[in-house]
Amino acid sequence: MTLSGTNLYLRALEPEDLDFIYQIENDESIWQVSNTQTPYSKFLIRQYLENAHQDIYEAKQLRLAICVKESNIAIGLIDLFDFDPKNKRAGIGIVIQNDADRSKGFGKEALDLLIKYSFKQLQLHQLFANIGSDNVPSINLFTTFGFEKIGVKKDWNYSNNAFQDELLFQLINS
Repeated sequence: MTLSGTNLYLRALEPEDLDFIYQIENDESIWQVSNTQTPYSKFLIRQYLENAHQDIYEAKQLRLAICVKESNIAIGLIDLFDFDPKNKRAGIGIVIQNDADRSKGFGKEALDLLIKYSFKQLQLHQLFANIGSDNVPSINLFTTFGFEKIGVKKDWNYSNNAFQDELLFQLINS
């Protein structure tokens, strides 16, 4: 599966993505946004990639690599999770691996592609995102697309010896 935009494309994960995913999953600087608490082994990631062929209806999630067209290099991941076809909703999350690739519009283009796919192909009624209250870049990114803050989970995540609120954002496909 490939979704193509102007500067990047989203593609299904491949076995060759092992080292890339290993780096992202074990990057402690982004554990807070991914709710990761322990490192992942290459063995576990290899097993995950072996099952990545499962369709979203079977796996209840979809993880795609964000790749720059010019270089064909993967720079991040974008996910649909908690896929609920009965109620026509899913969670959505995104991570761009390196600071150097952030603030270049890649996240915006990737999110736009996956929102359109979710509403047109999957015919979802709504998407939701869980964002830490201190993650201003993500809040700005999601609100650009009309996501509205619908709730606050008080003291939801514990990080750096303090509790942080997590905000719940929702986008309804009207």
